[in-house]
Amino acid sequence: MAQWIGHQPPELGVTVRFCPGAPNYMRKRIVSVIGGRDCTKRVEQVAYNLAKKLAKVVDILVSGGLSGTMEAVCAGFKAGGGLTIGIIPSYSKNDANDFVDIALPTGLGLARNVLVVKAADVVVALPGGAGTLSEIAYCLQFGIPVISLDSWDIKGVVKVKTVDQAVKKVKAVLKKEKR
Repeated sequence: MAQWIGHQPPELGVTVRFCPGAPNYMRKRIVSVIGGRDCTKRVEQVAYNLAKKLAKVVDILVSGGLSGTMEAVCAGFKAGGGLTIGIIPSYSKNDANDFVDIALPTGLGLARNVLVVKAADVVVALPGGAGTLSEIAYCLQFGIPVISLDSWDIKGVVKVKTVDQAVKKVKAVLKKEKR
């Protein structure tokens, strides 16, 4: 059983708590949605609809925080009432799209892709190019469940055909991890 340790700084009047060994069910559920920085109007609409539905299933959405698919999923997730994090490849928060709540500039360029997927409990891949492919490869290497919605067809990736199927798979992964 974890023991709670508290510290109350008198000047702040707040209590800071730390719980060593906190069970996973206390953590926020995070999904990363990956896809191209350039996308068609159809993919943009799919991304928006997916993210809006995911906002009812997970607590936080992580993306690369830029344009295209990343912007559409951030817009959809915010429309669903969720919190978005953009892991930005540059050093500037200003490079984030307008729907990113928390911009994390890394200065890492494409190497930031590992952070996008490692932040997640589950990843949903939408159509994209080499950057999306690299993120899928990281998922497979790290054992992070990845669901492909019209994206790359690779062994170890769960393929789905609709937004509703993707959301259902995300729910199943989160339920399995909760145990």
